[in-house]
Amino acid sequence: MPNLFDLIILGSGPAASRVATRCAQSGWKIAVVDPNPVGGTCALHGCNPKKVIVRAAELVDRAHRMAGNGTSLGAAEIHWPDLVNFKRTFTEPVTENRRSSYTELGIEIIQAKPRFTGPTTIEVGDRTIQANHIVIATGAVPRALSFEGSEYLTDSDRFLDLDYLPGRITLVGGGYIGFEFAHVAARAGTKVTIVDYGEPLASFDRDLVRHLIDCSEKIGIDVQTHTEVTKVERDDDGNFHVSTLGDNGIQSRETDLVVHSAGRVANVNGLNLEAAGIEYSDKGITVNDFLQSPTNTAVYAAGDVVASGLPALTPIANSQGIAVANSLLEGNLVKHETPPVPRAVYTVPSLASVGMTQAEANESQLDVKVNHDDWSHFSSMKKVGETHAMYKVLIDKHTDQIVGAHLLGPEAAELINVFAFAMKMKATIADLKAMPFVFPTLVSDIKSML
Repeated sequence: MPNLFDLIILGSGPAASRVATRCAQSGWKIAVVDPNPVGGTCALHGCNPKKVIVRAAELVDRAHRMAGNGTSLGAAEIHWPDLVNFKRTFTEPVTENRRSSYTELGIEIIQAKPRFTGPTTIEVGDRTIQANHIVIATGAVPRALSFEGSEYLTDSDRFLDLDYLPGRITLVGGGYIGFEFAHVAARAGTKVTIVDYGEPLASFDRDLVRHLIDCSEKIGIDVQTHTEVTKVERDDDGNFHVSTLGDNGIQSRETDLVVHSAGRVANVNGLNLEAAGIEYSDKGITVNDFLQSPTNTAVYAAGDVVASGLPALTPIANSQGIAVANSLLEGNLVKHETPPVPRAVYTVPSLASVGMTQAEANESQLDVKVNHDDWSHFSSMKKVGETHAMYKVLIDKHTDQIVGAHLLGPEAAELINVFAFAMKMKATIADLKAMPFVFPTLVSDIKSML
């Protein structure tokens, strides 16, 4: 006989945690199933530890930019072993703290690979469990790569735990991870190459991305666009040889480490979703407006595993987790709606965006005013010696409201939240210009951008 629960949750990241906590507090009997350390990607291998190493790169960059302008901080540099040890002070407590929290709530933790055997039954190791409801929040995993030698690539989890940083790194893929790791490694003195088969950071504004690429190249990062990796080989000395095909023809480069930064896909492999009648595609699990499977109504999904068309971001996972918990406890009463979601690439300087790009606005034939200029000319940028900064704000001419904002500059990831809030509250340009922002600050720059 299967062990019975009110709710089984597959995964233990932010979306899973929101559901588990709410339902456990309401007295539900819950099992959380995860073959990996409890806590999820963001806390253990993603956003949080990544931001720790990015902060170090920002400090080094700032010290170099301000040298000779009233400061002399010496040879500011990253000491990688110390930085990784510091990063571990953030990640190592996560699993034990999450496990303790679940135990206090009476949640059973099952560390095994789950496999559906029926609509509401799951095989975990040598036992079968069953529940009235199941939530799939298994997140995403690195995309499978098909070229010869792809098994030699290091994934982002292992990169963040390297005990030392080699002298040469090649990153396969020019997305968030590729550019973020490249900027950190370059500030640590590593020779870095990014290889992307198309246009890097394709979902971001092209003008700002080109400016970021220019900034990247100026700090020594070799950005290869429209270039395909065809093979990776390892020689007897442990060096890797990356063969590529691109605009410059066939090339081969020697490197010490090859990192997978070519994106992630929904983590559904091995779940045997067919046995549960759960519809899914290569984009993830299909859900309705309540994040419920339309083909198995006992099942909900949240986070990166959902085929929502939204960016795979922690705030979205959090929002979806809360929505699923509400539906489980109260019924499908409120459709899940996502507010304007800001996103950022933690390069140095950072790239941030919310809402429509100019290309999307043009495609939708929306009548917009585009405010686009060099942010580095502002006093706020000159004070920190920043030479690569740019902004673009899209304003609906009929409503006088912001429909898109795009920033490249120091703390752009912080400032973009103000634009997102303004869009959520449908504030007009007049509303924002009337705000008595603290001056002079980055936030006060908004008035000049408008």
